[in-house]
Amino acid sequence: MVTFVPTAPGRLADVPSFVRGIGGAESNVACALAASGHRAKWVGRVGADGFGEHLVAAIGSYGVDTSAVQRDPDRPTGIYFRTAGERATGTAGEEPDRAEVIYYRAGSAASAMSPSTMRYEDLFSGRILHLSGITAALSADCLSLMRTLTTRFPGRPLVSFDVNYRVNLWHDAADPRVLLDLARGADIVFVGEDEAEAAWGVRGSAAIREVLPEPEVLVVKRGERGAVAYARRAATFPTPPHPEPRAPLPEPRTSNAAGAEFPAPQARPDTVTDEPAPRVDVVAPVGAGDAFAAGFLSATLRELSARERLRHGHLMAAATLTVAADLAVPPARAYADRLVALDARAWGTLRLGPGWTATAEQHPQGRQDPQEVRIP
Repeated sequence: MVTFVPTAPGRLADVPSFVRGIGGAESNVACALAASGHRAKWVGRVGADGFGEHLVAAIGSYGVDTSAVQRDPDRPTGIYFRTAGERATGTAGEEPDRAEVIYYRAGSAASAMSPSTMRYEDLFSGRILHLSGITAALSADCLSLMRTLTTRFPGRPLVSFDVNYRVNLWHDAADPRVLLDLARGADIVFVGEDEAEAAWGVRGSAAIREVLPEPEVLVVKRGERGAVAYARRAATFPTPPHPEPRAPLPEPRTSNAAGAEFPAPQARPDTVTDEPAPRVDVVAPVGAGDAFAAGFLSATLRELSARERLRHGHLMAAATLTVAADLAVPPARAYADRLVALDARAWGTLRLGPGWTATAEQHPQGRQDPQEVRIP
C-alpha cells in the first residue's frame, strides 16, 4: 500500500497535510532483508496507476526483485492513512494512545490475489517464503491463497508467518481465529503476546505455544521485555532448504480447526530461548515487528543460533524504533554481529537511540565499545 503519514501530531481529523510513503508488512521485510545483503523478491499486485508505479519503484530502490509484481488494470492500489502512534490491537476506543489507522483497500489490486492469479514459480523461488496475516483479511481469494501456501507438502520452502493482527481489518463476520489456523501450517511463526490475547483470547507465551504446537519455531514477541523462541529441535533451529523444482500448488485446505490435517508433532521437548531486548529510545513504534522478523530471518538464512537470531531481530527492530519511518537503514552486518556477540551483562546494559546504526560507519574498525552506544 501507499502510506500517508501526517506532517504534525494530532488526530487525523485535525492533521492539515500528509507525506506519502510505502507500507506493507511483507514489503517491509523484503526491503530490510535486501538492505542487509540478502536476495529478496516481493510478489504482489498493484494497480496500473501512479501509486502502484511509486510502490514498485520505491521497493525496488532497496534492492528488492520486483519482477514478479503484477499490475491490475481494473483495480486500484491500496492506500492507508495513519497517525504516528503504535497500531492498535484491541477494540476501537479501548486504546486511546494508539494510532488511528484508516485503510482504503477494499477492492484493491492486492485483494485479487488468489491461487489462480499468483505463480508458484515466483512464490517458491527462494529459501524462505514470508507471509503475513494481514493478507488473509483482504478478501476470500486472499484467504484461499494463504490457506494454500500454509498447506504442508513436499518441496515447499521454509514458510514464515507473521500473525500481524490488525483489528481494523477484522470486522463483520470475519473471524481472526483464522490466523491461528494459518499459523499452524507454517514452519516459523511470529506473534506478539498482545496480538494472541486480542485475537484468540490466549495469554502468555507458554499458553500460545500450547495452542500452536505444530510450527518448528514459534517466536513470541513481548515488547520491551524481549522475545522468547520455542523450537522443536533440541540441537538447532531449522534452516531453509535451497530452491529446487516444485510440484504444482496443492488444493487449498478449508480449515484446520479439528486438527485432522496436522498430526500432533513428535514428542520432542522444546528448546526455549528467552532473550531480552536492549533499551531503546523510541521515536516511533510502527514497523518494528516487521523489522524484528527481518532480523530473525536474516540470521536464519545465515544458520545462526537461537540466541543470535533473537538478538539480530532485536537490533533490526531497534533500527526502526529509532526513526520516524516504517523502514530504517539496518546496522552493518559486522557491527550487528559484534553487538550480538556481547555477553549477557554487556547486552543488558546496551542502550540504543537515534543515529545508532551510523556508529558502524563512524567506527569501521569497531573501536568503540558497544556498551557505550547510548545515543540520546
